[in-house]
Amino acid sequence: PHALFLPPVYCIVDVETTGMVRGPARLTEIALFRHDGERVVDSFHSLLNPGCPIPPFIARLTGITDAMVADAPQFGEVARQVLALSQDAVFIAHNVHFDFGFLRKEFGWLGHQFQRPLLCTVQLSRRIFPGLPSYSLGKLCHSLDIPLHDRHRARGDAAATVQLFERLLQHDRRGLIPRAAPQPGASFLATGR
Repeated sequence: PHALFLPPVYCIVDVETTGMVRGPARLTEIALFRHDGERVVDSFHSLLNPGCPIPPFIARLTGITDAMVADAPQFGEVARQVLALSQDAVFIAHNVHFDFGFLRKEFGWLGHQFQRPLLCTVQLSRRIFPGLPSYSLGKLCHSLDIPLHDRHRARGDAAATVQLFERLLQHDRRGLIPRAAPQPGASFLATGR
């Protein structure tokens, strides 16, 4: 008796924040692209009101100001869309523990346990494209001729990570990327632990 083979679904995510995962830092922007292994099939993007001032150095880095997020929804108002887009999908990000850690924290504050199988494009890139000068998103995109617009903004970085992921899929000769839908409670994948 063979298990039913389901095609994979991936959710490529990027977030902007007021600081690091530990502590009280909050999200200021989120972008998610749902991908069926061939193309993006759905997406969601929003600025988010963190409910606290954005530190000046972060505002300079991202270009996201307190004024820009003043009328933006809080995370709880977009949580349903985040759950829907990432449902039954492998959660993918560039340095995945940062983005996933923030979402797990935000969902925790809402009393919801957020769990997804993880895949890190930093770790995958090191294994599939070894020997590049840097694996930061900007330098990696430069090395691979991937256009990167709106750097340090969630939608721009997530869109570039989508293109990076598609490139990784094309060159994954060792089967590092799961090609079947994750089972509920699947172990974390290729996270470099």
